[in-house]
Amino acid sequence: MTKTMERVAADVVVHPDTYKTLLIHAEPGLASSHRVEAAVRLARDLDARLVGLGAEALEPMPASDPFFGYGAGEWVAVMQEQVGKDLAAAEAAFRRDATGVEIEWRVVQDYPHLALTRLARAADLIVVGPRSQVSSTRAADPADVVMSAGRPVLVVPEGRHHLHAQAVVVAWKDTRECRRAVADAMPFLRRAEDVIVHTVSKPEHADQAVFEIDDVVANLKRHGVEARSLVTSVAPEGVTGEIERVAQLNNADLIVCGAYGHSRVREWAFGGVTDDLLHRPTFFVLMSH
Repeated sequence: MTKTMERVAADVVVHPDTYKTLLIHAEPGLASSHRVEAAVRLARDLDARLVGLGAEALEPMPASDPFFGYGAGEWVAVMQEQVGKDLAAAEAAFRRDATGVEIEWRVVQDYPHLALTRLARAADLIVVGPRSQVSSTRAADPADVVMSAGRPVLVVPEGRHHLHAQAVVVAWKDTRECRRAVADAMPFLRRAEDVIVHTVSKPEHADQAVFEIDDVVANLKRHGVEARSLVTSVAPEGVTGEIERVAQLNNADLIVCGAYGHSRVREWAFGGVTDDLLHRPTFFVLMSH
């Protein structure tokens, strides 16, 4: 295949003009309130509808006590009552925090990541927080959501309540997942004043990296995106830090990237960068798989 043909094949397929419906899991507590605040501001900026989801499952019954079965019915009743109280508190907090935008509230008794994945059919963008220490019966692990929902997922870092996205870093890797992420991020990219398509490359592969991201930049410009390219080199263990350094230097508050991982029975195994940006983000991160 000639380089000209390679350039045509590498063009990024773009899709949405804007996000009209945002989806967020709401829980009782300050962390959830901050996340809802960020989603509300984004919904206001985009003139979008915000769907709040209350979802919580019963904690698994303890099985270590051989006599526990005699009290299982009573235990289930107590837990059901607690879940009902939590969901009611989540709704009250969501309605309090989500003022000033069009909202909808849905509730289901289920694991939050499963409920979010099913309800993704009704949304363009899912807003989540980083992995927390809260039980999976009450909080959604962003890894489960991004790998299963089939929608772009926006991870809100702790302490950040407003995504401006005037400058955006695309953490480029020439993979299906990253191409999907760029397409899914187009509403942000079109609105941004500066988009840096950044790849971290080994020095011996720098020429090929430049060729690849020049394709991406050229295609984005054809869609009205103010994009530019950047290639840097760093040791493999420093890739996440390098992406964040570039974001910091360019006053970007959003990083766009693909999510790379595979299922390992009941959990997801990720590469270092994906794991860092999903679970320990310092910037807003938009991921697609």
